[in-house]
Amino acid sequence: MITTQCHVSPFSEGYRASGLLLHITSLPSPYGIGDVGPSALTWIDKLSEAGQSWWQALPLGPTGYGDSPYQSLSSFAGNGLLISPDWLVEEELLDDSACAPPPFPSGSVDYGAVMTFKRRLLERAWFNFQTVGGSELRTGFEQFCQEQAHWLEDYALFRVLKEKYNGAPYLDWPADLVRRDPAVLARARRELTSEIQQVCFAQFVLFRQGERLSQHAESKGVRLIGDMPFFVSPDSSDVWANPELFLLDGHCRPTFVAGVPPDYFSSEGQLWGNPVYNWEAVRQSGYRWCIDRLRALLVFVDVIRLDHFRGFAAAWHIPAEATTAKTGKWVPGPGVDFFNAVRRELGRLPFIAEDLGIITPDVSKLRDDFEIPGTRVLQFAFDGHADNPYLPENFVHNTVVYTGTHDNPTTREWYEALPAAERKNLCRYLKSPELQSSDAAWELLRLAWSSDAALAIAPLQDVLNLGAEARMNVPGRADGNWRWRCTQEMLSAADFSSLRDLTKSTTRMGIL
Repeated sequence: MITTQCHVSPFSEGYRASGLLLHITSLPSPYGIGDVGPSALTWIDKLSEAGQSWWQALPLGPTGYGDSPYQSLSSFAGNGLLISPDWLVEEELLDDSACAPPPFPSGSVDYGAVMTFKRRLLERAWFNFQTVGGSELRTGFEQFCQEQAHWLEDYALFRVLKEKYNGAPYLDWPADLVRRDPAVLARARRELTSEIQQVCFAQFVLFRQGERLSQHAESKGVRLIGDMPFFVSPDSSDVWANPELFLLDGHCRPTFVAGVPPDYFSSEGQLWGNPVYNWEAVRQSGYRWCIDRLRALLVFVDVIRLDHFRGFAAAWHIPAEATTAKTGKWVPGPGVDFFNAVRRELGRLPFIAEDLGIITPDVSKLRDDFEIPGTRVLQFAFDGHADNPYLPENFVHNTVVYTGTHDNPTTREWYEALPAAERKNLCRYLKSPELQSSDAAWELLRLAWSSDAALAIAPLQDVLNLGAEARMNVPGRADGNWRWRCTQEMLSAADFSSLRDLTKSTTRMGIL
């Protein structure tokens, strides 16, 4: 039975606000990638000046194959590439000359070059910390390692072992390491102590900088939305350190993997390959790992977007040996029991449900019973059906509306590729005889901001009216994603003044 509690939703009755979607890596920076330092503070200031109350980013964990933030090496660790060199200088862990960057591209991330550069900086900062680091930093580092030991020790060892074995997936390591033989792990920790400490140090620095960013956002009245993938990467410290929480065989390999069934978009479905949860084991633990995962992110953000929300009701389990998703089946998730446990622990449910895709009545009921805001994307609205749930007149207040997401084309690109029938539907909806592609993004912004949804969000690319060159991710494409960056000149655009005017005229200033 669901217990009752007032205002479990992050949005109170009558609340109206807006914000922008931009991943931290996309911020301008001389260091080849956006980070949590001065450019992020400037971005928050820009949001505040434009009347925006929210900043939504993508997952912040260390990325593995394909540089995808949705395939992180850990659910608890942060991505070391987001560390600010400027703040390392400020902490006297680096000098200016050590931070001189090579000529990185300004409009995209060259991950290989950035990794080489940032690794060199962190090695130098670690050396300086060991030799001349102040007592405050040393005390802070020791305290951090103690407080975060429940995940940090396994993660640091995982990263060092992964380096030792040339980046190989952990299932390809020696068998005694895969099955976590205690004596072998103890020996590895002794032999690799210095390398392990360096990984811990990078996390300490990043968490310290992340707290500074969060405090600045709070001071400016900008709230932060984090993003949590439902599944974890098959090659992660999460699975390696907690095999009992996943459906694995005697060799620690998945017996089932995640995906989605065949649908209108894919005749074979989607085979994601993530290990699936052993929900009975998770439940018997009191959902401890899951709740710790939420707590870790809530240190830095105000609300969490729960990716693939439908997995909490039921997820598509595919036999590990399958070559397509056709042979999968729906398996119940933790449902009501999970959210009751979270609410008992946290006292609230600070979530947004990413309820896109195949949404059955049980998914909607789970979302609504706990008053979790759902997601509506305007790019999906114009198929000509009056009951389309993405049309603004079909929204309930407890909703977050997006012009598009990180998985969508920019709205300008979307409109340019829109079939003629849907173009006509959109123009008819807007009561406009014709719509130029240069006007599409702002028309959808106006629709989102004018809607009844509690929160309206647009990717920065739509505010800047950018096209295909600014797309963040193409689902199903193996490489070339997650690279787009904005430039400093883009953040000086007059579009932000227009955004403030729109926000004010639609009463979305975030104040009741």
